Amino acid sequence: MTARDIPFRREMLRRFEKGLHKWEKPLCDALWTDLHKSYEEAYMTEIGLIYGEIRDALRHLRRWTRTRRVRTPLTGIPSSSYIVREPLGHVLIVSPWNYPVQLLLNPLVGAIAAGCTAVLKPSPYVPTVSQTLADFIADTFPADYITVVQGNRDVNAELFARRWDMVFFTGSPALAKILAAAQAKYLTPMVLELGGKSPCIVDKDADLTIAARRIVWGKCLNSGQTCIAPDYLFLHEDIKDAFIEEFKKQLAGLYPEGTENSGYYVHMVRDAAFERVTGYLKDGTVVAGGRSNPATRWIEPTLLDGVSPDSPVMTEEIFGPVFPILTFKDRKEVEDFVNGREKPLAFYYFGKKADGWDIISRTTSGGACINDVIMHVANPHLPFGGVGNSGMGSYHGVRSFLAFTHERAVIATPLHPDLKFRYMPYKLFGLVKRMLG
Repeated sequence: MTARDIPFRREMLRRFEKGLHKWEKPLCDALWTDLHKSYEEAYMTEIGLIYGEIRDALRHLRRWTRTRRVRTPLTGIPSSSYIVREPLGHVLIVSPWNYPVQLLLNPLVGAIAAGCTAVLKPSPYVPTVSQTLADFIADTFPADYITVVQGNRDVNAELFARRWDMVFFTGSPALAKILAAAQAKYLTPMVLELGGKSPCIVDKDADLTIAARRIVWGKCLNSGQTCIAPDYLFLHEDIKDAFIEEFKKQLAGLYPEGTENSGYYVHMVRDAAFERVTGYLKDGTVVAGGRSNPATRWIEPTLLDGVSPDSPVMTEEIFGPVFPILTFKDRKEVEDFVNGREKPLAFYYFGKKADGWDIISRTTSGGACINDVIMHVANPHLPFGGVGNSGMGSYHGVRSFLAFTHERAVIATPLHPDLKFRYMPYKLFGLVKRMLG
């Protein structure tokens, strides 16, 4: 059997699930070593999502791969029309360091389900995780079917220069542009899952207790090192002070002994990230948090007031637990601000549901939540992906399968009857014109 054969795909998905059970603890241990990520958070945000994708693919694979007959117009009679879903071929999957297990293996589920072979490139910034992933893949799949290539920018450059049938990339817009330029000569189809500055709006009639609790959770998840983390706060001026106090209260509730020594608070991935994120503290006035420890790369969740819209903290993706604050009087100010910048990967609004739908209709983003953050990524029935500078294409659930699939149009025509109206000199053109019109 080959990678294209449906029984082989099913067998590889079952092997994937079995292998993940075997390697679950080593992967979680590696996440703790490299990121100080607890088992609970590792399971909820990485391992558990992969199990869900595998089981969804196994449950629906026959339906996803079935050749589908579609309607044929009158002008096509007596032909029959079909859509055949076939694998794109040999693919490259490149993942970042922030969710290094999930963002490498979730797309792989789609590639296997679609019947592709794959080369996987994990991030060098989480060396323990990347080596464990390489060992897991080598232990689970034949090397000529799925393999892992490790290395730094030189390896990226070599991989980006090669010809692929499809590339799935998760990372920064800057690196995505390098990839896209390298693959342009091949016209390679790509899914690009990038990032951006995702706004979090808290309106005057929001439930501040619930809003603050959910926002604290979303910003502290992976210590803000999440592509869909709420990046900056837009607070209605009437509730600004009350929200800041509620933020402090909810943070203390989630971490009663603080975050520095908590087993449930992730640290910065490396020294350069620590220095970059702490550097943002000079762009405003700290009104909550602000402490850090370079020895452990810990940064306290921090609210930053008095920031300029043109400062680095408001023009660069933060990717850390620093939260700059802007205020507004009217939602139109928020709309104009968001629409005047690059399209974000996520958009969060807290307030009346109707007002949330209204502002969503006037802005754009990869995904959005009303009175919540992050949770849209956990629903496999929703597409996850960016728009504009935050990415192209989407995945999760059936879209993971479709991302690695070519839908081939097929017409099957009997030899008889051989209708004459389509042939020169088009004697029945008047009839055909009426049929087409």
